[in-house]
Amino acid sequence: MNRPASPSFALLIIDMINDFDFKFGNMLLAHTKLIVDPILKLKKQMKEKGFPIIYINDHYDLWQADFDKIIDKCKNEGNASLIKTIKPQQDEFFLIKPKHSAFYGTALNTLLKRLNVDTLIITGIAGNICVLFTANDAYMREYKLWIPKDCIASASKEDNHYALKMMNHVLKASIKQGEDMSAFNRTRH
Repeated sequence: MNRPASPSFALLIIDMINDFDFKFGNMLLAHTKLIVDPILKLKKQMKEKGFPIIYINDHYDLWQADFDKIIDKCKNEGNASLIKTIKPQQDEFFLIKPKHSAFYGTALNTLLKRLNVDTLIITGIAGNICVLFTANDAYMREYKLWIPKDCIASASKEDNHYALKMMNHVLKASIKQGEDMSAFNRTRH
């Protein structure tokens, strides 16, 4: 994959490989199914431009950054088609995380610096937990942020809306739709 030499974007896809086996998991799964297509469209645009795609996922007590093993552990009747559609490809990065933030206890910041990234596009689940905590940690590390509102989901729509509002107002993140990167390029802070 060609890597841009100038400061660039990276697409983060958080916790999309998920078993949804927890309280309100069925609600989160229903909302997650709605964000898969917008994430895939954004991912396609990013790949065409040569920008890195980085999956960061819970480890499910496997403690190995092996997405096939995590998929096998998480896959069930309710999520199998979702996982098949959104799973990482071999030319994409895959990191595991021990807690909510994609930065905490991971090599993400080092990888982003190595790739000369200055702007993060954060997608995935849950918007009010792992996406919010990742955005907060990214903001403290002075990354520019775009959290497309059609590319994150939470168990409740109210929690998702509140998280987007916080990320926009407090973390200065753009929350424009994910359908067109060029709209974000024109509005970068």
